[in-house]
Amino acid sequence: MTDISIAATRQIYNGSHIEDDILLFDDFSEVPMPQGPMKMRCILLGLCLKGEAQYSVDTLNHTVSVNDIIIISEGQVVNNYHPSGGFSGIAIMLSDDFFHEIIKGIHELSSIFIFSRTHPVFTLNKDEVNNICTYFQGIKQKMDKQDHHFRRDVVRSLMMTMIYDLGNVIFRIQSSDRKQSRAEVIFSQFIDLVENNFREEKRVSWYAKQLCITPKYLSESVKQVSRRTPNEWIDNYVILEARVMLKDSALSIKEIAQQLHFPNQSFFGKFFKEHVGMSPSKYRKS
Repeated sequence: MTDISIAATRQIYNGSHIEDDILLFDDFSEVPMPQGPMKMRCILLGLCLKGEAQYSVDTLNHTVSVNDIIIISEGQVVNNYHPSGGFSGIAIMLSDDFFHEIIKGIHELSSIFIFSRTHPVFTLNKDEVNNICTYFQGIKQKMDKQDHHFRRDVVRSLMMTMIYDLGNVIFRIQSSDRKQSRAEVIFSQFIDLVENNFREEKRVSWYAKQLCITPKYLSESVKQVSRRTPNEWIDNYVILEARVMLKDSALSIKEIAQQLHFPNQSFFGKFFKEHVGMSPSKYRKS
């Protein structure tokens, strides 16, 4: 593998999964962590239950020990993985699309996102470890029920609940942690604005104006914290909303385009196909 992705990992590991969206590891040693540089094409969430491991993410070295949570984001470069002391644990790989489906309904997303970027390893207490292990087993049980008509939706809901519990851990740690940088504050304010206005406003200049900063400064701040541009964040919210509306509503494609404030149905169709790889009508049928 030149990159670490769910699709590539499934070729060498047959774990519980839903297509190329989520893959579970009962044993962390099965995760294809590299000794040479490889880029993540998914999100990795892991929990160390025994031993210790060292690795680097974007050239920064990290050590993970018992009861530590590991978060590696899509697009980051992993390197120099060295386990020791019978290192073991559990792990979940999530596609970026599925992850954003999950977190779409999560409030205070920006705080959680910023924390995961600045704290790629953090420690849980005993009860929190037991909670994560319980969630993991519940998610695995539902994923293995291939005939469950709502399997994907149930798994998504369980993952959302687990992330809320991790969010509670994060706020516990943050209460005694450092203050946010200026870029992190801007990112947090930007995400709040996007969550409330993405249907009507898709221009970066509008968001910069609300924050009383230049579009260039907004772009630099957002990219510094999240490695995504403001346009990518806005487009992501629009696409997730469009997917939900196409799947879970009886609205026509024209009505969806209107509710998302596109100039016309044709413009919406081109935008959707560019980001999803298929037309809105084909997506709805699929």
